[in-house]
Amino acid sequence: MKLLRSSHLSLMSAISLGVIAFIVLFARMIAPYDPEKVVAQADTAPSAAHPFGTDSTGMDVFSRTLVAAQIDVTLAIVVTISATVLGLLVGLIVGMNESRGGYEGAASRGASRTLDLTDAIPPLVIGVVVVGLMGASTVSLSIALAVILMPNQARLTRAEVLKVRGDAYVEAALMAGLRPWQVTLRHVLPNSARPAIENCSNIFGYSIIVLASLGFLGIGLNPPTPEWGNMISRGVSDVMLGSWWSALFPAVFLMLTVIAAASMTDALTRLSRGPAYA
Repeated sequence: MKLLRSSHLSLMSAISLGVIAFIVLFARMIAPYDPEKVVAQADTAPSAAHPFGTDSTGMDVFSRTLVAAQIDVTLAIVVTISATVLGLLVGLIVGMNESRGGYEGAASRGASRTLDLTDAIPPLVIGVVVVGLMGASTVSLSIALAVILMPNQARLTRAEVLKVRGDAYVEAALMAGLRPWQVTLRHVLPNSARPAIENCSNIFGYSIIVLASLGFLGIGLNPPTPEWGNMISRGVSDVMLGSWWSALFPAVFLMLTVIAAASMTDALTRLSRGPAYA
C-alpha cells in the first residue's frame, strides 16, 4: 500500500513538474500579452481576455505570472546546481583534510567551524548584503543565493566524507598505489554525494522562497521585470482594495512549484531505497 501510494505521488509530482517545465520553456510563447507593458485598465477582474486579471498598473497578471515562473525557476535551477557543486567541493576538501596536521588541517577545521557559524546568520541578511554590493540582477541574485545555500550542502557532504574515508575500500585503494586525490574522486566522492543530491529539492524550493522574499522586500529584480515576490508585494496593497487576483495567482504558482519539486524528490528517494522506505 505504501509503495502504491508513493507511486501515485511520483506520478502526480512528475505531471506537475512536467507542466512547470513546459511553462518554463515556452512561457513567452504562451503568454498572450507582453508581461512588461500596460495592456488594459488597471485592476481589471479575471475575464476571458485576462484570465488572471490585470494589476494596479494595467499589466496582464497571467502573462506576468508565466514569465515570472520562467525567470524564478531558471534562477532556482542555476542556484541549486551552483550550491550543490560548491558544497560538494568544499565538503569533500574539508572532510578529507580535517584530521590532518599542519596548515591544511587547521584551515579545514576553521572552514568547518565557519560552515557551522553560517547557521547563525539569517539568509536574507546575506542576500541583502550581496545584492546591495553587486546590484539587483540575475547574476547577483544567483551568487547571493548560492552563497546562502552552499553551506547546507557542504555540511551534508562533510559528514558523509567523515564516514566514508575510513572504510576498508578506501584504505585498499591507497594500498593499491592510487594517489590521495584519485581515491578522493573515484571512491570518496561517489559514495559521499548522495545526501547532498537528495537535498537538491530542498535547495531548489528554498532558493525560490528566498528569491521571492528578496523581491517582496523590494531588493530583487527591478520592476517591471516579472518576478513572483515582487508581484506579491505589489499585489498586497491591491488586496485591501478588493483586487485579490494580482497577489493570489503568483503566490499559488510559487507554492505549487515548491511542493511539486519536494514531493517528486521525496517519492524518488523512497522508491530508490526500496519497499522498506516506500
